[in-house]
Amino acid sequence: MLNQVPKIKQLDSDNFFLIAGPCAIEGRDMALRIGEKVKTITEKHKIPYIFKGSYRKANRSRLDSFTGIGDEKALKILAEVGREFDLPVLTDIHTAEEAAMAAEYVDVLQIPAFLCRQTDLLVAAAKSNKVVNIKKGQFLSANAMKFAIDKVVESGNEKVWLTERGTTFGYQDLVVDFRGIPEMREFGKPVVMDVTHSLQQPNQGSGVTGGKPQLIETIAKAAIAVGADGIFLETHDDIANAKSDAANMLDLENLDGLLEKLVRVRKAVI
Repeated sequence: MLNQVPKIKQLDSDNFFLIAGPCAIEGRDMALRIGEKVKTITEKHKIPYIFKGSYRKANRSRLDSFTGIGDEKALKILAEVGREFDLPVLTDIHTAEEAAMAAEYVDVLQIPAFLCRQTDLLVAAAKSNKVVNIKKGQFLSANAMKFAIDKVVESGNEKVWLTERGTTFGYQDLVVDFRGIPEMREFGKPVVMDVTHSLQQPNQGSGVTGGKPQLIETIAKAAIAVGADGIFLETHDDIANAKSDAANMLDLENLDGLLEKLVRVRKAVI
């Protein structure tokens, strides 16, 4: 099903694919630097790669949180990453009006988890004819995602992926129910595990989201073991100064070692 995105290189048909990049586009140099580094690592391990970056962060805890460098500027940077390294690119959208705009620059439109039931948004994304990656709401069961798929497919677009990103567990934590991955795969669409967002600890008293990045390897290994088609994670080469989601991102220095382990897990279970 990866042939839905022409730029994806089928480096190893038995491998998982990777969606990775910074939480938000902070500037041109950092996006190009991260994109180049991740591409080099994924080619080494024969992992199909999609660059991820949010052109705008709409769901923030505090009014003074970083939201972006400007929509058009960030979208042009995403497109440049795609051209420079011959990579497919993914970004998230938040309103129906954004779908057509973002589709001019990227290959995959992502629906944020909190918005996965928004019919107008799903229909607009479908009509872009791009791949639509829908994150499962933190408040939904895996089986409930069938209806999100239906909205896209019935709008004329079969190119749908689903992403697990954890379920609300109390007020300030998330838990991953790994039963959901095989359950969602029954719908016949690729299923991705969003490793880093599933380790968030949202709504902290400071207004800054916390996280448990020390468990990234654990969650990723488990996801591959139960059959996830893809892994999503946010990574940065200067986490101490990252402007968004620093608490749960993977340090880029650790990506190579992590992917090496995940490839071994994949080979053991297929």
